[in-house]
Amino acid sequence: MKLGVPGLALVASATLLGVSVAVAQTATPPSAGPPVMTFADPPHKNLKVLPVDITRQQLLSTMKFFAQSLGVRCTYCHVGTEGQPLSTFNFASDAKDKKTIARAMMAMVAVLNSKTLPTATGVPDAKVTCFTCHRGSTKPATEVPAGAVLVPPPPGAAPAKP
Repeated sequence: MKLGVPGLALVASATLLGVSVAVAQTATPPSAGPPVMTFADPPHKNLKVLPVDITRQQLLSTMKFFAQSLGVRCTYCHVGTEGQPLSTFNFASDAKDKKTIARAMMAMVAVLNSKTLPTATGVPDAKVTCFTCHRGSTKPATEVPAGAVLVPPPPGAAPAKP
């Protein structure tokens, strides 16, 4: 039986496909490599407001939330050089006053959320966060934004004209 050029090409392709599938199934998967965001070991040093048993993931999520709420990067509160690996940062250092201010703000928020708001509002799960006041800025908002409607109109009323 003569296969000819097309037949030989088909047999060769099928053989290569079979070999490549077999190799792919027996090969060990490549390692994922180091995570993109790494902290020096151990990561939990000098915690004064956050719980000492906070998990690594909870700590990272909390720090990301702070950064996003204030529109800052890690170096705003922590000793390190922007653009360098996080493993080179001294997260435990209290050298920056912003870290001390952040701790005071965290304590204030804890009191507001645990005592003041539930009592004052009668809503036990009423909460504020950094973002409530900061809105992506290092300076908290202290004035009502221009054009804000503080009291909604009654149902069926015409909308307020600017």
